[in-house]
Amino acid sequence: MQLFTLPTRTERPPLFIKLIYIITILFLINPLIISAQSSGTETAAVTGMITDAGGQPLPYATVAISGGGKSHTDERGIFSFKGLSAGLHQITVSIVGYHTIKKDVTLAADQVTDLSLQMQEENALSEVVVTAGRKAESIRDVPSSVSILNARQVSEQLNVNPSIASILGNLIPGLGTATNKATNSGQTLRGRQVLVLVDGIPQSTPLMNGSRDIRTIDPAVIERVEVIKGATSIYGNGSAGGIINFITKKPEAGKVFSGTSSVGMSGNLANPSNTLGYRVSQSFAGTIKRFSYVLNGTYNYTGVQRDAKGNVNAQPDGLGENSLYNTFVKLGYHINDNSDITASYNLFRSTQNSDYVNVTGKYGVNPSVGQKGDDPGEPAGTPYNHNVLVTYSKKALPLNTSLDLSAYYNGFISMNRYVAQGTAWYGPGQTKIQSFKKGVRLTLNTPWKMGALGEGEVTYGLDLLNDRTNQVLTDGRVYIPDMNMVNLAPYAQMKLDLLSNFILKAGIRYENANVKVKDYNTIAKGPNNQGSIAVTGGKIPYNATTFNAGLRYNKYDFFNPFVSFSQGFAINELGRILRSATSTNLESIATDPIITNNYEAGFSSTLGKLNITASYYVSTSNLGANLVDNGSGVLVAQREPENIHGYELTADLLLSKVWTIGGSYAYVEGKSKQSNGTKVYLNGLRIAPPKATGYLGFRPSGAFDMKLFWVYTGSRDRFDVRTNGLYANSEGPVTSVHLFNLAANYKFSSKFSTGLGVENLFNKSYYPVVSQYRAVDAEYVRGIGTTANLNFYYNF
Repeated sequence: MQLFTLPTRTERPPLFIKLIYIITILFLINPLIISAQSSGTETAAVTGMITDAGGQPLPYATVAISGGGKSHTDERGIFSFKGLSAGLHQITVSIVGYHTIKKDVTLAADQVTDLSLQMQEENALSEVVVTAGRKAESIRDVPSSVSILNARQVSEQLNVNPSIASILGNLIPGLGTATNKATNSGQTLRGRQVLVLVDGIPQSTPLMNGSRDIRTIDPAVIERVEVIKGATSIYGNGSAGGIINFITKKPEAGKVFSGTSSVGMSGNLANPSNTLGYRVSQSFAGTIKRFSYVLNGTYNYTGVQRDAKGNVNAQPDGLGENSLYNTFVKLGYHINDNSDITASYNLFRSTQNSDYVNVTGKYGVNPSVGQKGDDPGEPAGTPYNHNVLVTYSKKALPLNTSLDLSAYYNGFISMNRYVAQGTAWYGPGQTKIQSFKKGVRLTLNTPWKMGALGEGEVTYGLDLLNDRTNQVLTDGRVYIPDMNMVNLAPYAQMKLDLLSNFILKAGIRYENANVKVKDYNTIAKGPNNQGSIAVTGGKIPYNATTFNAGLRYNKYDFFNPFVSFSQGFAINELGRILRSATSTNLESIATDPIITNNYEAGFSSTLGKLNITASYYVSTSNLGANLVDNGSGVLVAQREPENIHGYELTADLLLSKVWTIGGSYAYVEGKSKQSNGTKVYLNGLRIAPPKATGYLGFRPSGAFDMKLFWVYTGSRDRFDVRTNGLYANSEGPVTSVHLFNLAANYKFSSKFSTGLGVENLFNKSYYPVVSQYRAVDAEYVRGIGTTANLNFYYNF
């Protein structure tokens, strides 16, 4: 088998991208030679630690020294340079959000000089690092659009709504808004499916998308969220729209025992009857010599959810009367200065046990609501999501190479709601998606120098993934057969810092996947096995080479532009294709992978206390997986060429020490091309209406702060009613919605604090985007009315 194969002619990248690939290969071959040539001249060295004003280490700060190139601090804020000439040098340290510092230092021959430098914060609105690309680096060096939510933002939004899907939908440009449900259906990123990770462990089920992957962890254990936008091959299958990586908490440096205790309550302020909910969370963390630990347990119960008019919201996949459990354990051992091992486990469970059943409304006329009754099905939601991760890291290998080796397991069950009459099968039923993943990820990083031209590094490794996914009914019927995928993917990513200001990144990844499917029967659509088709199983091979390349110029804070091209690989919605099979032979079923080409240009700017970002992108694929109503209300995958484009803008301004203001705007549009050449719009499941966000922050003292948030979703009307006078599934028109949320925090002391959040502050009666575009009577549900969350915290 040939290891690297170019995509088909229509998928090949443009000429300038090919040239970058050639440069990449040359640099991947030469770093060892270059490193060897640059060795042998060591006469002096310098090491040091970079901290903030409070003495906390600043990881991934950029450190430059005259005559020695550039480097970055590690996770502990430490940097080092070797092979320097003795004499006077100037050290420059920069990191987004802090004042750049310069210091002259005299180095003595055959000695190591130790430094400790402290940086002052410049603009708290800025962000610092990104690690979702497999290698920690400054956000200024990433030639693509990145959004980061830090711990403070996550905690702030937790007081408004503890669902992480809602938090991301309200804050991340390009991501669809939340649904007020336990699912994240329609929350695509730039019109395509997103790959969700927890510390690098895949949560998504691309073989059969259950739309519950975003909501698989509680915000209490999240340190930050990193969102990499646009197709990326760095993590493989399912990342056509980008990556959402939840980074879990680490213990605070220097503390043997610390923690946070929190209790809270929630409820509808306008119509409080039976809406009382409560939340309890306890965490412990610390470092004891070489050993570190983080422990957390959270329970969150949501009471009955009511809309602005006081109606009980209908229950399909809802969050009313929902119980959430999250248990998290992370243990670390610092073997020596160059080696660490970390093990973690996370259990997430979220199910709905409601005293209400649905009274179906009429789409466009009146909403579906809940009334007292017994649901005959099992509790819908996520019965469990297990994550197990063990990571070994080692630095200072030959040629300054670092190594990260991870092994993981993810077990995930998604339970859909019970229906009295199925549209895709005969009689009543309730389906669940079962997905079990295990894998190994090897990541190596080797830096090198190029003399006066600059320096670079290559990140390379191998991913091995086994993903076994199916969908069955609780009564034993098989809806989607067991799909057993094994994927082996080597990759290499080059980064070159040219002339200290041009950052060139380019990489390549080879996907070699095989999906085994045993003989199966499609599910019957009538009595006596009527409509069932016997399909002969087999093995489906997938082979593809994906590329990426990008260039960023980061000399000036006031204009930091980038351009990039990247490809993504996805075996998306294979389950829907198999369950809709009309052929008796697996080989004749169209199951080709989706190769996505993403082109993007953008910039970031810091003008004093103003931060601005802007980007424009185009995303194309020769094959898609757009889900279209087949005429009977069932969504089937269409394998047609797709073209998506859009743009995003953000701005943040520090008006004064007391006031901050900011916002964002995101627009996306997309079409597929039918076999007759006609171009048709992609439906609401893929393309969200324009979204704008804004905030006004008020912080008169260190003890009190408050923010008013605005979330706007625009209108989208792209489809006509069908011959039956109704809109097809997911083709309904969307009208605009304005919502306001409030978050406030007050510190009574260094240990005691409280947080108050109010969602839908003005009790607006509205229909969420998903309720509008779905055009399904049972899912035509209003959003929740004014709901408050009050939490009390004790830190020790």
